[in-house]
Amino acid sequence: MTKHTCISIFIFFLFIGSLKAQIDKNSPLFIELKKQDSLFFERGFNNCDMTYLEKSVAGDLKFYHDKGGFQDKKLFLERTRQNICSNPDQKPIRKVIESSLEVFPLYNNGNLYGAVQSGEHQFYIRERNKEDVLGGRARFTTVWVKKDGNWMMSNVLSYDHQQPDKAQITDPLEQLMKNNNIPTLGLGIIEGGKLTQVKVYGTLDGKAAAPYNSLFNVASLTKPITAMVALRLVSLGKWSLDEPLYHYWTDPDLAKDPRHKKLTTKLVLSHQTGFPNWRWQRKDNTLSFESNPGTRYQYSGEGFEYLRKAIENKFHKSLEQLAKELIFQPLNMNDTSYVWKEKKDSERMVTGYDRNGKPYETVKNKTANAADDLITSVEDYGKFLVAVLNNDDLLSPAVFEAVKTRQVKIKNDKYFGLGFEIYDLENHEIALSHGGSDKGVNTIAFLLPETKQGIVIFTNVENGYTVYEALINQYFGEAGKKIVDIETK
Repeated sequence: MTKHTCISIFIFFLFIGSLKAQIDKNSPLFIELKKQDSLFFERGFNNCDMTYLEKSVAGDLKFYHDKGGFQDKKLFLERTRQNICSNPDQKPIRKVIESSLEVFPLYNNGNLYGAVQSGEHQFYIRERNKEDVLGGRARFTTVWVKKDGNWMMSNVLSYDHQQPDKAQITDPLEQLMKNNNIPTLGLGIIEGGKLTQVKVYGTLDGKAAAPYNSLFNVASLTKPITAMVALRLVSLGKWSLDEPLYHYWTDPDLAKDPRHKKLTTKLVLSHQTGFPNWRWQRKDNTLSFESNPGTRYQYSGEGFEYLRKAIENKFHKSLEQLAKELIFQPLNMNDTSYVWKEKKDSERMVTGYDRNGKPYETVKNKTANAADDLITSVEDYGKFLVAVLNNDDLLSPAVFEAVKTRQVKIKNDKYFGLGFEIYDLENHEIALSHGGSDKGVNTIAFLLPETKQGIVIFTNVENGYTVYEALINQYFGEAGKKIVDIETK
C-alpha cells in the first residue's frame, strides 16, 4: 500500500468519525441516496450496464476493498468487467439489507455538497436455471458527491466480508415468494415523491434470471394510463369530461338505444357506463346496457374501449401514438407500449403461469386495447405513478383534483374517482389504487398523496395477490393496515 493510500484512508476514517447522527430515513436526502444505491447495483452491477456504472462514479474514484486492495476508476471498471460480467451463466449479484442503511450529509459553509452512506449487503451467485446461492456478506461505506446536478460515487469502502455460514440473513421478499409460489415478482417503491427502489425477483421463463428492466403484461393497470391520456387532453383544452361521446363514436350494437347519448368520458373513467366488463362474456356477444348510464358503479373494460374509439376518431391518431406523445415520451417511459414489438419485447418478457405452474402464451396485441394488456417495466410504471403523485405538468389543478374526488361508491370507505379507486383512510387521507388480473397476471399499484408514498407490485401468476397484504403493510405501515381492513370488510 502506498503512502498516498494510507493517508487517504486515515483522512477518510477521521472524516467518518466526525460525522453526526444519521438523518431521518424519511428525509429527501436519505430517499435520494437509497435510490442512487438501488440503481447503481440493480442496473449497473447486477445487470452489467457498464455505461451506467462508468457515468455513476467520479473520475477520481477511490475504492478500498479489504480483500481486493485499492482500485481507481479504471481498475474498478476493468475488474467489474472481468470478475463480475464476463460469465453471464454464473454471475455475482448484490442485494442491500435495507434496514442497515444510514446516511450522513456533508456540508461546506452551510451548503450540501455530498453525503456518506453506509450499510450492509449480501452477495449471491446467480446461475442459469438455478436459485441464487448466498455467497457472503459485507459492510460498505460510500461517499456520494453531487456534480452538475448528478450524484456520483467518489470514495467507497467495502470491508468485513464474511463467508456464507456467517451471513444467515435471507431476503424476506424471496422467502415471501417461495411461501406463496410466486415465480416472478416486480416491486417499485416510491418515497418522498421519488422512485427509490426498482427490483425484480425470479426468472423470465423459469430459466433465465429476470433483469431489473423485465417486461410484464400488467392487465388492467392499463386503464390508469388510458385515463391519463384522456385527462391530459382535457387539461390541454382538447377534450371534455362531459361532452357526449356519440359526437365521435357510436357502437353499432347501441345505435338504436337512446341511452348511448348519455355516455361521457367522466362516466367511463369512473365506471358508470352501465356496460358489462366485456361483451364476449354475454351469450350473444353484443354490447348492451345492464344499467342506465350514471346510476351506479359497474366495472367495465368495454367503457374504456368505447372511449378509445371516440378519441381516435376525433384526433385521427391511434391510442398508442397519443400515449407516446402525451405520456410515454415526456416521462421517458421507453419500455411501455399497448402493442407487441417482437424485436424489443421478446428477450425481456416475463412468462405468465396458472396456479399449477403451467405457462400461458404471451399476449401479442397488434392494436391497442385501452383496458388491458399494456406491456411495461417496473421502472416505467413507477415513473408514471410518480408523475401522477406529484402532478408535474401532467394535469391542470382542477383535473388533478377531480382524479382524487369521489365519483361513485364501490363499498364502505372505497370509491372510484377518475381512473383510480379511492380508499378513505380517515383524517382527510386517501389512497389511490388500481389493480390488474388476467391469465398469468396479478398486479396492483397504490399511491398515498398525503405522504408522497407509493408501491407497484407485478406478479406473473394468478394467485399473485397473496403477497399484496404483506408488502402493503411493510411499506405503508398503519396506512397499509387501513387499506387491508377496507378491502377485507
